[in-house]
Order: sequence, then structure tokens, then C-alpha cells
Amino acid sequence: MPRPPARDLRLDPTLVDRIRGALRPGWARSLAVRRIAAVVLVGVALTSALIAHRGTRLATVMVAARDLTPGTELVAEDLRAADVDPALVPPGALRMTRDGVGRTVTGPVHDGEMLTDWRLLSPRLPALLADDDGARLVPVRLADDAVVDLLRTGDVVDVLTESDDTTADVSARQPARHGGTVLVRGAVVAVVPPPRTTRDTRAPVVMLAMPERDAHAVAGTALAAPVTVVFH
Repeated sequence: MPRPPARDLRLDPTLVDRIRGALRPGWARSLAVRRIAAVVLVGVALTSALIAHRGTRLATVMVAARDLTPGTELVAEDLRAADVDPALVPPGALRMTRDGVGRTVTGPVHDGEMLTDWRLLSPRLPALLADDDGARLVPVRLADDAVVDLLRTGDVVDVLTESDDTTADVSARQPARHGGTVLVRGAVVAVVPPPRTTRDTRAPVVMLAMPERDAHAVAGTALAAPVTVVFH
């Protein structure tokens, strides 16, 4: 049987032989090349991430430093600054502590939640809620205190009173079934009081946003007659 040709094992390989040996595939050489390529790719990815992070300017906004209840008047300790991606900042977000101090929270706010002007009582709030530049806020004590616990900021309600009341602007009133009178339709709940304690015996007050003419009618009627609301 003929013997296989012997490999060329020169003791003094030429330059061409060295190049051919380096280019000859082998499992050890392939594994090393793959590892080097993986390290290079990881390095490129990390470098790109660092460059992108440095190139993005974060926006500073105010967030709640603790859980806040409706009706809370903000102090500096209720707010803290947080840096966030500018793409996540909604319109009207508070940028500085002084933007919120002294203003009243209209609804419950969780610790760490970003604060906007919609969450705070302001001259612009009635117009924003009622979609009416001439809207007003009306404080109302409802005939049934238990209904107040069901209200939430942003709820849309109709305000009703007894039909025999004559203190309101008659042109703004509409007869309703079962003898009640609708004072306004589509009022928006702006502020609800915080949960009452056992020591608090005062009737809770709800702030409703509505057009100016309806606001005068509701305010005048509520002085002399009980009112209630119907949820939409």
C-alpha cells in the first residue's frame, strides 16, 4: 500500500510558507478570532451608548416628594427635583419649586409622580376643564355628604336642585323629571375634599367648573336650597 505524502515540515520555512500557515484554518485560531470580534463589538456598543447618553440633555421637573391628598396646599418639602428624558415631559410640567409652592392639589398624587398645572388649582384650571375661557369655579355643598366620597377630579356631572326654588336665574334652569330642576349640565369636578376624619363635622365642599352664567345660577341656588349631582 502506498504511503500518504509527508507534510512539508521544513526547519527553515520561507516567508511564503509562514503566510500560508497563518492563513490555514484551524479550530483554535477560529475560536480566538471569534472571541476577539465579540470583544470589539461589545466595546463599540458601550462607546456608542456613552456618546448617546452624553449627547442627551435631561430635563428637570418637579415630582411629589410624598403622597399628596386633594386640597393640600403645597410647601417646598412636598416637592423634589427629578431629571427625566425631555421626551417624557408633558405640557405644563412644573420646572421649579416656586412654580408649585402655595398652590392647592386638586386630586390625589402618588409619591414620585410628575406634577403639572392641571393637577393644581389655578386661574386657568376652570377654562381647561370646562373648555371655556369664561369658565368659573363654584364651591358646592351637596345635600348628601356620601356622594362627595364618590366624586373624582375630572368627573362630569349635572347639578340639580328642588323645582320650587326661585332664587336662581330662571333662564338657566331646565325642568327635569320627578320634579327636580337641572341647574347646569356637563359641569366638571375640579377639586374634591380629602377624606374626612371623625372629628370633622363640617359639610364637605366640592369645586365645580362650569360656564360663568351657569356658575352664578348654581352659586345663587346653593345659598338657599340643597343641590345634588348626577354622574355622566
